[in-house]
Amino acid sequence: MLKKITNKVHYMPHYSETDRPALGLICGNKFSLVVDSGNSPAHARDFLKLVEKMDISPLKFVVITHWHWDHIFGMKTMDLLTISTEETKKKLAYMKTLKWDDASLDARVETGEEIEFCRDMIKLEMPTRDFLELRMPDITFENKIEIDLGGLHCIVEHVGGVHAQDSSIIYIPDEKVMFLGDCIYQDFYSGEWSYDKHELIILLDKIKKYDVNCYVTGHQDPKTHEEMWAFFDDLLNI
Repeated sequence: MLKKITNKVHYMPHYSETDRPALGLICGNKFSLVVDSGNSPAHARDFLKLVEKMDISPLKFVVITHWHWDHIFGMKTMDLLTISTEETKKKLAYMKTLKWDDASLDARVETGEEIEFCRDMIKLEMPTRDFLELRMPDITFENKIEIDLGGLHCIVEHVGGVHAQDSSIIYIPDEKVMFLGDCIYQDFYSGEWSYDKHELIILLDKIKKYDVNCYVTGHQDPKTHEEMWAFFDDLLNI
């Protein structure tokens, strides 16, 4: 079973061994929405099998928080109306031009386009990738979009951050839950993994304006408001 945050919000926990991020499920009276599509077709299928056992409204949407492989490789398997920023769509258009066999992954690590961690996790999650087919989003937005699921609405806002400039958050006002994706994490692609303090302050100001009881991150367990902001305060102090 998926883990329950509220009666209308659930999640599938992250799995660090193959870098599977947490996936979200938000259930309205008419439709349900998925947060991120998983890091492989297998990850997406595992999620969908769990959802099938639940008495919820039909799945209709999947929101992609950002372009990184571990959040998009399950899009075709999800086969839902897919929503992302316009910037994410541009990134995915480029990714569709890439090859994902071992030699191509190794070559991109050599040139610095890809990092060793992601290459190794891709190989672990998908030992062969002949079946991998990337899909483009159906709906894009620039700054913010609101989605009515029937008696429950979600706010999706492009917030950026050094981890991925196209990052979005998903906020459910009635439940006071926010899915952060990976927006709070470091820049992995510019040498040593690091933050930029100015960029971090801008990001946190965007997050702070929402009234949140529970934050769901991509690669950690959910955190209470107090836990999340204690972490942010530590980052700023460092």
